[in-house]
Amino acid sequence: MITVHTCNAEKSAAVSDLAAPALPPGVVWVDLLNSTAAEVAFIERATGLHVPSLLELNEIESSSRLRLQDGALYLSTPIVFHADPDQPFTTSVGFVLRRDLLITVRFVELKSFSAFAESIEKPGALRGSAAGAFVGLLETIVDRMADGLESVGAELDTVSKRIFRENVTPRPPARADADLRATLRKVGHIGDLTSKIRDSLLGLGRMAPYVTTHGADWLPPEVRPDLETVRQDILSLTEYDAQLTNNVQLLLDATLGLINVEQNNIIKVLTIVSVVGVPPTLIASMYGMNFRHMPELDWAWGYPYGLALIAASAILPLAWFKLRGWL
Repeated sequence: MITVHTCNAEKSAAVSDLAAPALPPGVVWVDLLNSTAAEVAFIERATGLHVPSLLELNEIESSSRLRLQDGALYLSTPIVFHADPDQPFTTSVGFVLRRDLLITVRFVELKSFSAFAESIEKPGALRGSAAGAFVGLLETIVDRMADGLESVGAELDTVSKRIFRENVTPRPPARADADLRATLRKVGHIGDLTSKIRDSLLGLGRMAPYVTTHGADWLPPEVRPDLETVRQDILSLTEYDAQLTNNVQLLLDATLGLINVEQNNIIKVLTIVSVVGVPPTLIASMYGMNFRHMPELDWAWGYPYGLALIAASAILPLAWFKLRGWL
């Protein structure tokens, strides 16, 4: 689908006439979403610019993601999005920026693009140049990532309080094990999200100075401060993301440590049970032997004596463990 924007408080429109000789007048931003081969051919014919494919956008080399070709800047970066509420994904997004035109190429619906398209249709929200539209789009993307990092920080605080809380009511081992497993999955989910946001921020962070340097001859003066502000925002968010990554590692280590503690408690219980059960078993086995001459067979109190000896052999190890603080 092709959507064109004048970025001048006018309603955006979808292009359906692929036989037109040129784009509608006043268009400064062309948004391609899951475009067909015919739509790509129309844009390339109408603008004289190459529209990168998904394979080209997925290239990870810096020379492929940031390049200058025929007077236009070809930029690409991964952008994180949530196709599923509990599972973040990344998708490659391409930007083709020229003095008079911005072309964006994407293959999934992104809320940041929709939000920016709605904002430029409001009166007073003028982005009358291609560079202005590019910077405004970057600002919207960065704002959404900032919201995502704030949400991640709140989730980490919740998980931290759950892990390091005091006066925890003892729970059955099965319940404690299930809670720790859920916490481990939660921390893993947060770590995956922060990693994908960091990749997106790194890509955007490379784009801003590249545009400032290679578009110096034609960037409007009013756009330069905004572009620098975006670059500073990206740097601050990258630092905050690194801090969250460290917190994720701390909580991951703490959760694994608690899991090891629970497993050690189970092993300790099994060890104590086995140690306590060995002496009574030995005594019962000894007095259960069918020898003809056993003095205890003639004792009037032989049976109570055997029971008392078995009980004492079980109680004494328990008392020893309690004295040592192992119970």
